Amino acid sequence: MQLKNWLLVGVLGIGLTGMGVSYYQGTRSNQRSIPRHAMMGRQSTSQPAATSPTIKTPARPLALPPLLKPTQQTQRRVAYTVIARTGTMAFRAGQTTKTLGYNGNYLGPVLQVNRGQTLAITTKNTLTQATSFHWHGAILPGNVDGGPHETVAAGATKKVAFKVQQPAATLWFHPHAMGSTAKQVYQGLAGLIYVRDRASQRLHLPQTYGVNDFPVIIQDRQFTKQHQLDYEQAYQADGTRGSTLLVNGTLNPYLKVTTKLVRLRLVNGSNARNYQLTLSNHQAMQQIADDGGLLSRPVAVQRLQLSPGERAEVVIDTAKLSQPVTVMNGRQAVLQLRPTTAKRQLGHLPTKLVTLPAATMPKQAQKRTLTFSGMGRMVTINRQKFDPDRIDLTAQRGRPQVWTLKNSSGMMGGMSHPFHLHGVQFRILSVNGARPAANERGWKDTVALPPGGIVKITFKFKDRGIYMYHCHNLEHEEQGMMGQIKVS
Repeated sequence: MQLKNWLLVGVLGIGLTGMGVSYYQGTRSNQRSIPRHAMMGRQSTSQPAATSPTIKTPARPLALPPLLKPTQQTQRRVAYTVIARTGTMAFRAGQTTKTLGYNGNYLGPVLQVNRGQTLAITTKNTLTQATSFHWHGAILPGNVDGGPHETVAAGATKKVAFKVQQPAATLWFHPHAMGSTAKQVYQGLAGLIYVRDRASQRLHLPQTYGVNDFPVIIQDRQFTKQHQLDYEQAYQADGTRGSTLLVNGTLNPYLKVTTKLVRLRLVNGSNARNYQLTLSNHQAMQQIADDGGLLSRPVAVQRLQLSPGERAEVVIDTAKLSQPVTVMNGRQAVLQLRPTTAKRQLGHLPTKLVTLPAATMPKQAQKRTLTFSGMGRMVTINRQKFDPDRIDLTAQRGRPQVWTLKNSSGMMGGMSHPFHLHGVQFRILSVNGARPAANERGWKDTVALPPGGIVKITFKFKDRGIYMYHCHNLEHEEQGMMGQIKVS
């Protein structure tokens, strides 16, 4: 198997040391999210993820997805070709796994675009089934969003283009064809988009790719005895979870730290798993960005929650590290940082990042209430399952929106639903009536709704078209926990 489509910080690796790579799957309590207002400076009541050894192999360097080379680039326009294809990966020495990937064997490359440029993408589907290319987090017209209505047939090619007018952010892309999204993501279809702008570049944040700025795509998978990703065998109606952790497609990864400041662009690429990330030495991470861009200032976080689809950028100061420190999920190792003796400065962490006005209740807003309820195959939004021929909501472009998102927990206690809205970035007004935590006050496109929780958000649609809103637990999405809004 060739690994030419992966830029490696060393050799693509496999495995686990004595910790193993396993998640607790016995009770539903581990599926629940920490309430957002309780994350900052408070003790969580959630139990940490338990671990039991599964695959034991030596730790290996973290693999990095390549920066995709544009097919055309000018000051006003950048063009790429993204190809969905089959592949094989040796996640473990001596064993080959059938996979899917973009422009490679597993996962995909990083597309880079400047704010103000038109992003033109030729999408090619070389699979034997239909797929779509959803640009998660992008502000764009509905007809190029890549939702269930914009599928690309097997063997077909489709071109999309949109002007990028949003701030610097870490976005991602993945399939969104109804009935196959969860399986295709599980098998490896996911990639990243880096939006850059002058304001963020002037801040001198760590931004040298592969040196002090690293993508960290976290996924859990269940391998068969033949070391295959058998989605049907692993399937769980309330969200497919696995006992093995992959980070950028690497088992048991480590990262050699050569700079004082290290920027991690964290992406929860799992189908259904929530992560509660901490550092093994109890040091605080400095969160600098949410899904849709930079926060107004760095926020120290001891524990960072990421629900499926969410992203967060953190900076870790390694100046005082003499021993390795590990990003943890409960008691589960995610990524080990190994300091070197001589660390370069390369960037600094400003006390102020960008100007973000406070999120306030807008006047003359169109107000909506969405209630997420049920479990397994009985999930609904406002007691309805998704119907591709039904428009659930309508809105006007430019009119302020205020949506109240409710998670009706029900008799069985319920579970968290990560809400995602296409085509916009929103601000959180409140969580259970309280102001959101400091690290949740930026631009968002995905937010966790814990059982019984109520979250209010505000935003404006900047483009026209039909957009999806849904639970980003991919199994819930495919079982009908999704609706669509027409913006005119």
